[in-house]
Amino acid sequence: MWTADGWKDYEVIDTSEGEKLERWGKYILLRPDPQVIWKTPKECRQWQRPNGHYHRSSKGGGEWEFFDLPQEWSIRYRDLTFRLKPFSFKHTGLFPEQAVNWDWFSSLIKNAERSLKILNLFAYTGGATLAAAKAGACVTHVDASKGMVTWAKENAASSGLSDAPIRYLVDDCVKFVEREIRRGNTYDGIIMDPPSYGRGPKGEIWKLEDHVFPFIQLTAQLLAKDARFFLINSYTTGLQSAVLSYMLNTVITPKLGGCVEADEIGLPVSSNGLILPCGSSGRWMRIR
Repeated sequence: MWTADGWKDYEVIDTSEGEKLERWGKYILLRPDPQVIWKTPKECRQWQRPNGHYHRSSKGGGEWEFFDLPQEWSIRYRDLTFRLKPFSFKHTGLFPEQAVNWDWFSSLIKNAERSLKILNLFAYTGGATLAAAKAGACVTHVDASKGMVTWAKENAASSGLSDAPIRYLVDDCVKFVEREIRRGNTYDGIIMDPPSYGRGPKGEIWKLEDHVFPFIQLTAQLLAKDARFFLINSYTTGLQSAVLSYMLNTVITPKLGGCVEADEIGLPVSSNGLILPCGSSGRWMRIR
């Protein structure tokens, strides 16, 4: 398992009975996690004193309960600063486990002999975008939500990257990729974090299991002949890392060579030293 163990401002303190107890900076949040199917003694005092608790409803969704939590605050990861705020369906605007991928592709970008051109699809609030830009890449950031793109720009400003070569686009990712292919544009690295389920601008249904392979086939056409990497993330339960590996090996390796790795990603739990699984990632990388 690839573990995001470089955090200082974030930690998973404990897990039990479908919930995880987390520290985000100086604030403690209690949020549901479908992977936590075990029950252990809740010995950490923070279980009884969270600043925010997301209660899941038996009918779907849920709502926050707050105890002395600001509307917005920030945390840092290495040289990056991220704005946080609790919003719909338990999220805070950041997925800390992705830091293990940020470190991976940042190393590839820094070690390249030239500035790399990176495409970040389903880019959310810009964690991967900022990591790539900080490493020296020119980044195209695409997300269908105007609010998320605005949030990404604010994160860039907080990280001192307002003037970085980042192009922000509010667009449907599939349609954007189709247009880029027609334009003849290519990229040295592609990052994608597609949702498990969603709807397009005209009500089109996106279901990861049905659409991810055709989308990888489509997007791989944007890889330059000397492309360096391709990263795909999945939070869909049941879509194992081996499936991500198989798809990348089927689509990219026959054309560009290189190697593929895939594994679960996770976060260390400070109370017991175990690792909380948080999805899977597949990585293609050129062998130099």
